[in-house]
Formats: sequence, structure tokens, C-alpha cells
Amino acid sequence: MAWYIINICIILVFIALFLITRQMNKRWSKINDYLGMVTNTVNSVRYGNLSTKMDKIEHSSYKNVTESINRMVETLNDREKMIVEYQAELIRQNKLLENVINSLSDGILIVNEQGNILRATPKIIDWFGVKGNDILGKNVFDYIEISESKSIEKLADVDIFIKHTPTNNFIINSVKLSLDEKKRYVLLIKDVTMQREIETLKEDFVATLTHDLKVPIVAEANILNFLIDGKFGEINDKQKVALLNMKSSNQELIELVQIVLETYKIKETGIPLLKENIKLNEFISSIVEQVQPIATNAGLVINFTPKKNITVSADTMQLERVIKNLISNAISHSNTKKDIDIETGEISGYITISVIDYGQGIPEDEQKLIFNKYYSAAKKFRKIGTGLGLYLSQQIIKSHGGEITVDSKENVRTEFCIKLPA
Repeated sequence: MAWYIINICIILVFIALFLITRQMNKRWSKINDYLGMVTNTVNSVRYGNLSTKMDKIEHSSYKNVTESINRMVETLNDREKMIVEYQAELIRQNKLLENVINSLSDGILIVNEQGNILRATPKIIDWFGVKGNDILGKNVFDYIEISESKSIEKLADVDIFIKHTPTNNFIINSVKLSLDEKKRYVLLIKDVTMQREIETLKEDFVATLTHDLKVPIVAEANILNFLIDGKFGEINDKQKVALLNMKSSNQELIELVQIVLETYKIKETGIPLLKENIKLNEFISSIVEQVQPIATNAGLVINFTPKKNITVSADTMQLERVIKNLISNAISHSNTKKDIDIETGEISGYITISVIDYGQGIPEDEQKLIFNKYYSAAKKFRKIGTGLGLYLSQQIIKSHGGEITVDSKENVRTEFCIKLPA
């Protein structure tokens, strides 16, 4: 009996194990099927198919995972669409920028530090006489010659000669690209042929006109002198005053014409200098004595108190012209009755001559413009002026190796300082 019960128990255990094993096999089969679905979905996403989704499963153990995977795929799909849109917009912007750059009248190159060409616009390809991409990798100096011996990074408004386009005038500028550690430069080449021709025509016209104007003005001055001296008969006091005013105006015209002529000569031949040692105290005192009558007529006094007797090497005539021009400007623009001061001094490596007035001053935004050619603050105040006086003065002092600086505060004071090498 006991043996019979034991046999039944063993049979029951085997039946239970069989049922449990069968159930587990079914469960593992489902897990394998689910993992296969996950693997297929992941592989589809991996190879770019973002429309793939897993079928919904009601089983609570898999439902959350399935929904998470489907949401991830949807998010990736949305991101992919955004990226495609961004790329399309970047391509449109790139094409627009490229079309704008290619339509410029100037030529643009990108080169490395050795001067090898990395990119070039169609204008450059045309000027250099090459075909399309044949220019890439070639050295820019195979096509151009630079008038000054300078490195690529220091090219600024430098004249160049393009071998394939020899009849045109070009200038070049460079800008360093700061994208990464590699040294690359943007070279901008501009065709200035027409501009140079117009400038030459303008300068020739001005020179011819001023030269032709000077002859009758000087003749008029001589006639006025004859009249004032009574060479054509006696004149009364009123007539003499009128003639003297005419003579003064005529002299201003002569000076204006002379300034224009001198400016033209500077461009053509530079400023020839005949330097000599000048004792500033005596030199400036003499100039003040000459211009004091003009200041007196304007109700002003020019003060110069000689201090240390400084000697400077300069062209006497040219330096006198500069100082007289600065004093004349001080008289013209001094709208107060305060004196004009002239001071000399020494700073590191330079001798200074300052002309100071206490009139209307110069606005800060105009101070950097007043030495430009043809710029004239006098126009604002209905006074005669070409704007060449300060330009010519600056060129004269630069030819001496110095400079003229200005320090002005409106309605307080203005100081023009001549700096000459000691």
C-alpha cells in the first residue's frame, strides 16, 4: 500500500513538472517574439525608417515598454523633419549668399598662409584668365604682382598688377579668417581703373582751371595796387577804403588758388624740402608780427612769449605757411574777443608748436575729418574756404616726419599742435 502511494506521488510530481515546463516554454516563446519585434523596430530606426511602430500589446508587462518605444520613434521622426527643414533653409541661405558674393563687382579669394587658393569668385577667375576649379590649389602670386613687399596679412589698399589683365588698375585688401587654428585669409581685389581715370581727369581739370584763374587775379591785384598808389590819378579816402577791401578779397582769392595748385603739385611730385636750422623764438615772433594786423582787424591779440630758444630743422617757407594757416584759422573761427596763444615746447623725440584759440571749437565727430582733402568747417559759417588748408598743412608736416594733432572742446578752446622731430 505504501509503495503504491509513493508511485502515485512520483507520477504527480512528473505531471506537475511537465505542466510547469510547458507553461514556461510558452512564456519564453512570447518573450522571444516580443524581443524579436523590438529588435526589428530598432533596426528599422537604425537604418532611417522612422515610420516604423510596434504593434500595441495588451499585456501589462509589455504595454509600457511598447508605448515608450513608439513615442521615442515619433520624437525621432519629428526631429528628423526639423533637421531636414533646417538643412533646406541652410542650403537656400548658402545659395543666396553665394549668388550675392558672385554678383559683386569686386573679386574675392580665400587663401592659406602660403597663398594657395582655396576658393575664388567668378570675377577672380575672369581676371586671372583660368577655367573654373583649375584655379584651386594654385598660388595667388602666380597670377598677381604686389607693388609693395608685404605679407598677406598686412595687405591694405595696396596696388597690384594682374598679369592676365594688365590694362586695369587694382588694389588688394586682406582679412584674417578666425574659424579654427588654420591660418586663412580673405583677399578682396577691387578694380579701380575708372576711379583712377576720373581722379586724374578731376585733378587735371582743377590744376588747369586754377592755373588759368591765377593769371587774371594777379593782373587784377597789380591794377588795384596802381590805383591805390595813385598811378592813374588821385583817389579820395572813400575810394581808397573800397580799393583796400577789394585788394584784401583779391589776396584771399590768390591764396585759395595757390593752395589748390600746391595740393595738386603734392600729388604729382611730393613736397620738396630745403631744410635749415630754425630758431623758433625769432621765427615765430616774425610770423606773429606779420599777421597781427589781421588779428587786430578782428579785435584779437596774438600772444607769444618766447621761452627756451629751441632750434628745429625744417623748410622755412613751408613751416611758415603751416603756422600762418593755423593762425588764420584761429582768427576766422574765434567768435570771442579772447586772445590767441602760441606756445612752443618739447616732448619725447619731438618739438611742438601749438596755436590755441578760445572760440567756437570743433565738434568731436568732425575732428577726425578736418585734415581730409576738401573738408571745410568754414562752409557751415558762410566763410571762404576750400578745405585744403589743413590738408596741405598736414602733408607738409608729414613730409618733415611729423604730424599735426587737434584737441578741441566746443565753445571752450581749440589747440592745433605741430610736432616736428627733434
